[in-house]
Amino acid sequence: MEERTASGSDAPLGVGVVGCGSISGVYLDTLPKLPGVQVVACADLLPERAQGAARRHGVPRATTVAELLASPDVDIVLNLTIPAAHTEIGLAAVGAGKHVYSEKPLAISPEDGRKLLAAAREAGVRVGAAPDTFLGAAVQSAQRLIRDGAIGEPVAAAGFMLCPGHESWHPAPDFYYQSGGGPLFDMGPYYLTALICLLGPIARVSCS
Repeated sequence: MEERTASGSDAPLGVGVVGCGSISGVYLDTLPKLPGVQVVACADLLPERAQGAARRHGVPRATTVAELLASPDVDIVLNLTIPAAHTEIGLAAVGAGKHVYSEKPLAISPEDGRKLLAAAREAGVRVGAAPDTFLGAAVQSAQRLIRDGAIGEPVAAAGFMLCPGHESWHPAPDFYYQSGGGPLFDMGPYYLTALICLLGPIARVSCS
C-alpha cells in the first residue's frame, strides 16, 4: 500500500470516526483546527448517535461502520469505541487498508495488541493510540527541567487518581466496570505514559 501523508499531497488525510459517544466531541471539536486532516464520515452502532454527531460538528456524512471502512476517502480510522471493541474495529480497519488511531487502551490483552500491530505491519499501515497528552506543555516542561537537572536525579514517582467514579459524569458508565475498563485501563495510561516520558522505561509497577 502506498502511504499518503498530508505533507506529500495537497489533499488532507480523510478521518473516519467510529464511535460517537462522549469522548467523540473533544476529537470532533479539535480535528477541524488541525492542518492536513479532515473528518469525512462518522459511524456508530446507534445510527441516530452518528447522525447527531455529524450534524453538530459539520461532518459531511454519517454511515454504518462497514460503509465507513469501505470509503475510499477515509485514510485514518479514529477508533472511539468501548475498549472491548478496540481490537475488532482496529483489525477491520487495518484489513481495509486504513491507518488506525484508538482511544486507550490499544487492546484489552497483550495478545490482541500484538495481533493488531502485526496485522498493521503486514498491511503497511500505521497504528497509534491515546494518550498523546505527554506531548503537551506541562509534561514537556517537566521533562526539560528533569533533563536540565533542576530537581537532581529522580529515583521514584507515584501517581494518584482521585475521583468518586465515572457514573458521576458519564451518561453510560457501565463499560468502565467491565473487562478493559476500570481505573488501570482507563486512567492509568495517562499516568504511566507521563512517567515513562519523564523517567524512561519501567522496571516494576505496583497498583491497588
